[in-house]
Amino acid sequence: MRAALASLAAAMVVIASAGEPVGAQEAGHVKVSKGTVQIERGGQKLPAVVGATVQSGDVVTIGSDGSVGITFLDNSLLSAGPNTVLAIDRFAFDTTTHQGAFESSLQKGTLAVVSGKLAKASPDAMKVKTPAAVLGVRGTEFLVRTGDGKE
Repeated sequence: MRAALASLAAAMVVIASAGEPVGAQEAGHVKVSKGTVQIERGGQKLPAVVGATVQSGDVVTIGSDGSVGITFLDNSLLSAGPNTVLAIDRFAFDTTTHQGAFESSLQKGTLAVVSGKLAKASPDAMKVKTPAAVLGVRGTEFLVRTGDGKE
């Protein structure tokens, strides 16, 4: 009987995790999505609809008619405007200690951020890379814009 229950439990875990990339970690959720917004995950392009999960390793692409608002698990708020490409390189957050890391790469476009518990607990924890610089976030609110090299 125990072996049967253990097998059933293992099967449920496999079924529950089907479709999720190995090692993927939930980072947040889309709260606002307008126009063309996609999440690239594991080579697939998914629509970034309200409620969609954003994971560490995702690339969020916003079209010329789009914008997106994402709330992360540490309560950081991120807004990206039209023609933006943003990679969520790494997101780790311990809800008890508020320690972790939030690293992203803004390849082009605009990004406005209100930092959450992570940056408040550990000022070195949040970084945004652009083609020209790496920004270490020390404050609570910031705006960054970068071109695609054609401007």
